[in-house]
Amino acid sequence: MAFRPSPSSTSSSSPSSSSSSSSSPFDLSNSAKFWIIHGIMAGVAVAAAVGARAYWTRVKKFRNRVVGIIPARFASTRFQGKPLVEILGKPMIQRTWERAKLAATLDQVVVATDDEKIAECCRKFGAEVVMTSESCRNGTERCSEALEKLGKKYDIVVNIQGDEPLIEPEIIDGIVKALQTTPDAVFSTAVTSLKPEDALDPNRVKCVVDNRGYAVYFSRGLIPFNKSGKVNQQFPYLLHLGIQSYDTKFLKIYPDLQPTPLQLEEDLEQLKVLENGYKMKVIKVDHEAHGVDAPEDVQKIESLMRERNLS
Repeated sequence: MAFRPSPSSTSSSSPSSSSSSSSSPFDLSNSAKFWIIHGIMAGVAVAAAVGARAYWTRVKKFRNRVVGIIPARFASTRFQGKPLVEILGKPMIQRTWERAKLAATLDQVVVATDDEKIAECCRKFGAEVVMTSESCRNGTERCSEALEKLGKKYDIVVNIQGDEPLIEPEIIDGIVKALQTTPDAVFSTAVTSLKPEDALDPNRVKCVVDNRGYAVYFSRGLIPFNKSGKVNQQFPYLLHLGIQSYDTKFLKIYPDLQPTPLQLEEDLEQLKVLENGYKMKVIKVDHEAHGVDAPEDVQKIESLMRERNLS
C-alpha cells in the first residue's frame, strides 16, 4: 500500500520550506554586499599606500644629488687676496670649507678658483680644487664652469660664498631643501633680518619677497623705500645672505644669458635670473651675517669667534 502524507503533515512542512527558501537569498545578498564593500575598501587602502610610496619616492629622488662649490678669486677689487687672509690662524677659505663640510645635504664640496696660490693653499688643508678661467664674470659663472669640469652628474649646485667663514650648515641644507620642494624654481637663496645700522650700507644687499616666498627684487639700496626717505624702524627689512643654489640645468645656460640692465646697475648677478623671468625661492633664517667685505671686517669676525669660543 503506498504511503500518502496526511494533510497535517503536508501543511506543517510547507511553511518551513517556504520560510527557508525566502530567507536564504536575502542573507546571501547581505553577505555579498559586505564582502564587496570590504574588497573595495581594501583595494583603496592598497592603492593609497602604493601611491603615497611612489610620491615620496619621487620627492626623495627629485634634485637629490648636490655639490657645494666655493668660488674664490685673488684679484678682488675691494679686498685683494681675501680668501687667503688669516682668521685666528687659518685662511678664511679653509674656515668656509670646514663649515660647508658639515652640511648634511652636500655630497661633495670643492673650491673653484683661477689662482694657483689659492689652489695650493686649499690642497694643503685637504680641499678638492677645480681650476677655472679668469674670464668668469662672477661666482655663478665660476660655479657653472667648475660643474662642467667636475664631470659628474649633479642636480643642484650650491654657491657658497668664500667670505662667509661662519656660515651655518643648516642654512646650506635649508636652501637645498627649498629647491628640492619647489619644482617651478631654478634658484634658491636665504635672507635674514636687516639691522637698522646696515640699512644704507651698499655692501649689505636687501631683498623683497612675495607672499609665496619667491624673490621680487634685490638691491644695494634700501627696499622697500618709503616716501619719508627714512628707515622705518618697525618694518621687517630683509638682508640677503649671499648663499644660493641652482638647478644644474639652469646653471648650464646661465652664462649664455646676456647681462641685464638691472644686473649691471646694481652689480648683483641674481637680478639677471629675475629679469629673464625665472623663479627664485627664498627662505628666511635667524642668522647674523658675518661676511668679510673689507679688511676691517676681519677683526670683527675674530672678536666674535673668541666670544663664541670658536677655534
